[in-house]
Amino acid sequence: METSFHRCATPEEKALDFIENETQFHLGALTTEQSHPKTRTLSQTLATSTKDGMMQLYSVDDDLPPVLTRVIGSPEYKKLEESIGKTLQSGARVTFSGCGATGRLAILLDAANKKFCHNAAKALPTRADFFNKLAAQTNAVMTGGDFALIRSVESFEDFISFGRRQFLDTGISPNDTLVAISEGGETSSVIGTIHAALESGIPAFFLFNNPSELMASRVERSRQVIEDPRVTVVNLTTGPMAIAGSTRMQATTIELLVAGFAFETALEKLLQAKLDASELQTLELNCKSAEDKACDFQTMLEEIRAEKNLQTAADYVDFECDLYRRSGRVTYFARDYSLDIFTDTTERSPTFKIPPFRSLDETDAPAPWALVKDPMRSAKDAWISLLGGVEPRCLEWTPQDYKDMGGTPEQIANPPKIGRQTVYRFPIGNEPDVSRYQDVPNAAVAVLADGEALLNEAENQTWFNAFKACAEPFATKAAFLIVNTLKSADAQLNGSEGFDRVYAFTMTVPKTPLDIFVHIALKLTLNNISTATMGKFGRLNGNWMAHVDATNKKLIDRSVRLVSEIGGVDYKTACVTLFEALEEMENWDLDRKKTISPAAYAVELLAKKQA
Repeated sequence: METSFHRCATPEEKALDFIENETQFHLGALTTEQSHPKTRTLSQTLATSTKDGMMQLYSVDDDLPPVLTRVIGSPEYKKLEESIGKTLQSGARVTFSGCGATGRLAILLDAANKKFCHNAAKALPTRADFFNKLAAQTNAVMTGGDFALIRSVESFEDFISFGRRQFLDTGISPNDTLVAISEGGETSSVIGTIHAALESGIPAFFLFNNPSELMASRVERSRQVIEDPRVTVVNLTTGPMAIAGSTRMQATTIELLVAGFAFETALEKLLQAKLDASELQTLELNCKSAEDKACDFQTMLEEIRAEKNLQTAADYVDFECDLYRRSGRVTYFARDYSLDIFTDTTERSPTFKIPPFRSLDETDAPAPWALVKDPMRSAKDAWISLLGGVEPRCLEWTPQDYKDMGGTPEQIANPPKIGRQTVYRFPIGNEPDVSRYQDVPNAAVAVLADGEALLNEAENQTWFNAFKACAEPFATKAAFLIVNTLKSADAQLNGSEGFDRVYAFTMTVPKTPLDIFVHIALKLTLNNISTATMGKFGRLNGNWMAHVDATNKKLIDRSVRLVSEIGGVDYKTACVTLFEALEEMENWDLDRKKTISPAAYAVELLAKKQA
């Protein structure tokens, strides 16, 4: 239902309405919203030593292994694994649902299964029908549809009705399983998918990262599903994030590990039952237990922060930060793991308030500081490849749809343009884009992992030729590599003489069906590097997101708390000032809107008032 929040006239009225009537979105008490003691001086540390700042960031990941070990030994995890196995055996579908970072995680898991199945069908052509069907047995529901991969769809996560409708629209069969993932455990749209599953009589699992008791006592919508005996809760609480409230980091990492391990184990059991020994060998299946995989993750954490890797990370942070300081731009070019790089890159916009990806129709919008492109494909084909071989799953809801679901007056009057054809207008393919290199400095960065860059891999030559053609106009050409010690400790980049800089990270990357460890290696490396880069660029205050955006009620609350802490004022004063900032910003030009956050501007307004 529409709240009075949408009808208020003045900033003070809006602030008071938010304080009095939106208490379910006041989330400062949640563990994921707290400041982690290990990183409280992060921005200051980064200013004096990039390497020491990187070590601070990596140290928070030590919170994950004990929780991972506890969870995979729990009856809830075993139930999740068994439910996925039964669903796959029956030919039904496992749907992962999420919002924001967890929505991108849902898409990643779905795409990883599809990629594995497509490759397996090529390797075992007599089993192609089996693997093609198996590829269709996973699905992803991201709040706002796949357009939200690019940028947040404003206010969508605030509506239970939106998530419920999205899941129902995908079609549900009796043997399906829903794996709903919410970092905080309070996201309305994700909870909506759980309600839809319960109404349809299918198993629903809820993965989140705050204490269940805390969520049930403070957030009514969370309590309704947490205490419902039909919902299996898999609690993943690890503590505060490295950056307060930045759940794209530790929260999403352990969600990827737990959901990924559960799905892989169920998948491996199915394949062992369906394939013979020679076929399993062809697919290089190494069916480790979840417990053994947890040990492998501990090893990866140790290796990723080894002296050489730590220095490489610091060097890359300094390289990219220097580009941004000189108004430069970075363009990443990826091969098989474009979705991983895409996820980290697009998440920087709401987290640090930098220009988001722009479409071909947004010529007046500022160009993004960083972009991901596929040198092998056109934009449309790049999107399909990114998603594991399917077209974007987008929303084409009508004004009546929004009215029926209790949407905002703005959504009813002007439904957001988030359909498939809009997505295809974002140029992530090999089409020339002069905005990436017309201004100097600029860099083309090849991001490759898990043996993609080995000198003796002839199949890589086509990709490298395509990359070199796309990168030719760029001033600097660099390579960012995750080198798997299990394949070649001395791997060399194919055509390395064509690169001005090479940043290589060496670590053990075990082979699994969904390549979970490749995804984790890229995630840990990219998340920490992009966070440190933005920290050195002034986008952090200690370990707080000083430039967070305010595109939904959760982010409004986070912005208010940030203004309160930095400005030294109470919650009410900070809230009124934030809404004053939002009102003034409505009249700004687009370039200024895209680069200055409401929270940062509210702090400026407070300083003027206090002067």
